[in-house]
Amino acid sequence: MPDADLVVHGAAELVVGPGGGVRDLELVEDGALAVENGRVAAVGPTDGVCREYPPERAGKTIDATGRTVLPGFVDPHTHALFTGDRSDEFVARIEGKTYTEIMEAGGGIPVTVEAVREASEDDLVDALCGQLDVMLAHGTTTAEVKSGYGLDTETELRMLAAIERADERHPVDLVPTFMGAHAVPEDTDTDEYVDQVVEDQLPAVADQGIAQFCDVFCEAGVFDVEQSRRVLEAGREHGLAPKIHAEEFSRIGGAQLAADLDATSADHLLQATVEDGRALAEAGVVPTLLPATAFALGEAYADPEPFLDAGAPLALGTDLNPSCFVHSMPFVVSLSCLRMGLGPETAIRGATHDAALALDPGDGTGPLADGAGTLAEGTAADLAVVDLPSHVHMAANAGTNRVDTVLADGDLVVADGEVLRGQWAGGEAAIGGDASDGAGGDGA
Repeated sequence: MPDADLVVHGAAELVVGPGGGVRDLELVEDGALAVENGRVAAVGPTDGVCREYPPERAGKTIDATGRTVLPGFVDPHTHALFTGDRSDEFVARIEGKTYTEIMEAGGGIPVTVEAVREASEDDLVDALCGQLDVMLAHGTTTAEVKSGYGLDTETELRMLAAIERADERHPVDLVPTFMGAHAVPEDTDTDEYVDQVVEDQLPAVADQGIAQFCDVFCEAGVFDVEQSRRVLEAGREHGLAPKIHAEEFSRIGGAQLAADLDATSADHLLQATVEDGRALAEAGVVPTLLPATAFALGEAYADPEPFLDAGAPLALGTDLNPSCFVHSMPFVVSLSCLRMGLGPETAIRGATHDAALALDPGDGTGPLADGAGTLAEGTAADLAVVDLPSHVHMAANAGTNRVDTVLADGDLVVADGEVLRGQWAGGEAAIGGDASDGAGGDGA
């Protein structure tokens, strides 16, 4: 009988991955899995797996009795790379100030842009790794990270370089997205700035070769549909798959644009309609909902039903940014059930496999190709052990981190709820940094 590097056994419930419909999961009671060379070698009922891979002969074992084992969470939408502090805007929002009022008073994205422009690349790497530590402790093993707080070529490239370095240094697998069209710099005409993004930033980003996606904030008062189309089409010409912030505060046609362009995902969608849901489903665009943003900004929550009824897989993400300081995908799962009416199976699927779909550029290079969001034979051994007896208990447990153990590529990276350090990158202290509290008051 073969020996395994690691065997997880006795799980009260093991989440394998998606079930038959867009709302379903495949679950195994009294489940187990074996890991060899960072990959899942076997998964199924404990008796069968342990006959083939006896725990007493494994390099390591994890007794998951009474606990839930599920794929590592995939966070498909974050602005996790930022510096500076905007806690004054948090207070202003509590006092009733609107997004526009905060911007007119000199707050919002420009504050973060100024701080990021002043930061060195080392500063940015440390800041991002600090955020990733917290995400990892909550079970996230794959995350998208956007640029977009530079708004000039030099800083956007520095942000992407920092994302690449953090990816090399930290166990969370990172997917870099270029978002030079996140906002319009102060005292700049929007069309002129779009020219800069298309003619200057995108060619430099393509030459750098780090970003996998191009994103744009398609929103009234930011980039309209035609400006957004121009950015995304130029991005595609430079080899970057399109993603889009759409229909967040107003419905201006961003979801339809995503469908027209066969974008990988359309995100936010608070104002989307049944028509938008059908268009996205027919085009194969993954709707990505971000309930923590509505929670943080006091907005109405997106309605998931138009997308699910149309047969689209539904992804969930944190939208971690200076005004949505949420790192926890389990909290997002709970919030989507409590405030958007998702069933626990649909929510957990949306935070794992379907979130990985929202990061699939369609060329076989995304995390989905490595099996992210699924625990099946041959996939990367990215998983979280939750100290609760079922996926329903996990979804119902809002506000407390019950993630006990995390594996990334088969390596133990969280144990007893604590992030382990100094076990990656040839023994160097590979993770750590300050997760600075950047609470503020705009959409990102």
